[in-house]
Amino acid sequence: MTHHVFETPVTEAQVRALRINDTVTLEKTLFGIRDGTLIAMFDRDRRTTMDLHGHAVVHTAPNVRKIPVTNECPTGYAPLCIGTTTSQRMERFTRPLMEREGVRVIIGKGGMGPLTQAAFRDLGGAYLAVIGGAAALETTWIEAIDEVDMDDLHPESLWRFRIKGFGPLLVTMDSHGGSIYDRVQDEAKARRAKILADLGASE
Repeated sequence: MTHHVFETPVTEAQVRALRINDTVTLEKTLFGIRDGTLIAMFDRDRRTTMDLHGHAVVHTAPNVRKIPVTNECPTGYAPLCIGTTTSQRMERFTRPLMEREGVRVIIGKGGMGPLTQAAFRDLGGAYLAVIGGAAALETTWIEAIDEVDMDDLHPESLWRFRIKGFGPLLVTMDSHGGSIYDRVQDEAKARRAKILADLGASE
């Protein structure tokens, strides 16, 4: 297990160096994205003004509050609670997000499936996990909201967060076919089969 500190954007080589059970701390920039954003971008072909190439996205629809626009808060939004949502339902968007927008890293909870794993292998990507219930801690890693696009979708806008010490996050899917979620599923199935066998029960 290795700890990596990445200032975004990152290169393909940096991401391909990651292995499951490594940890990552991100610095500088992170983008917030969610179902509504992805549906608008890829089902309705809306284009963003932001450059996501080499960047990380977190699956979120943040709680924010309106404040006066200042140099420190150029969007007029301040973060209140930036929690992470379950990623699996956004599975079909991983490859287009990487191919069209150049995203390298996805942050979420609960993991993703085989379509994401294939995209990571082919294009060079990784999934970093956040434990559920850690929204208050995550919010302390976000210094400001620097830019917002597609804000008619609020709160499922596309957000550009200024971050400091975002992590450590656990690498749970890598570009080499590694997936902690697959291993957990296999172990659970094996345990279930043993329990049924010990009970003399069948499926």
